[in-house]
Amino acid sequence: MQAREQTQRYASFTFIMKLHPATQILTWCVLVAAMQFLPPAYLLMAGGIVLLSAFALSRHKFLQLVRRTRWIMFSLWLIYAYSTPGQPVYAAFAPFSPSFEGLTDGGLQLMRLLAALAGLAILLDRLHRQQLMAGLYSLFAPLKWLGVSRERLAVRLALTLHYAEVAMLRTQSWQESLRSLFEPHMEATRELELPVYRFALADVLMMTGSVLLLWQVVI
Repeated sequence: MQAREQTQRYASFTFIMKLHPATQILTWCVLVAAMQFLPPAYLLMAGGIVLLSAFALSRHKFLQLVRRTRWIMFSLWLIYAYSTPGQPVYAAFAPFSPSFEGLTDGGLQLMRLLAALAGLAILLDRLHRQQLMAGLYSLFAPLKWLGVSRERLAVRLALTLHYAEVAMLRTQSWQESLRSLFEPHMEATRELELPVYRFALADVLMMTGSVLLLWQVVI
């Protein structure tokens, strides 16, 4: 039953799977950038849609990412609450009280972070390592005019994202995580294949729409 439900879920979103990896990565980047410029009402609406999509498509991975970053987000919310000037929540303890404006700004920033994590969960759940490298390789094409090796840069960035994801999803205490940073890691040299995908009309339309949407939001 579980395998059948999973098959039906992936079959419902074949359009996402058919998009070029570079298109999916660019769409996520545009999503993160656009969230920084949306007014609060539109931010809550767009963020809610992204969160619902993450729960429908990649609930397990999204919850894992949130669980591993919950204290960072909570600390960020407290920083906004206590460092933003405004009307104190508790007037009797004004010097030690968070402000209404700080709580609001912190909540909006948390929505931006949650939307970015939700989009990242969907992206990582749809692209394996080779697809991720292929997408970055395509996006880094202009760098060849600067004499930068886009193959090396794409592989390094993809591996960094991969190991960062593994570290975030690893179920261990912060003491064990800190101890693992000082332990030597030996890994044999391997050859990685970089698949090349062709852009389709859907990719062109999606990329154009994403860039126009970002331009409209920023302007």
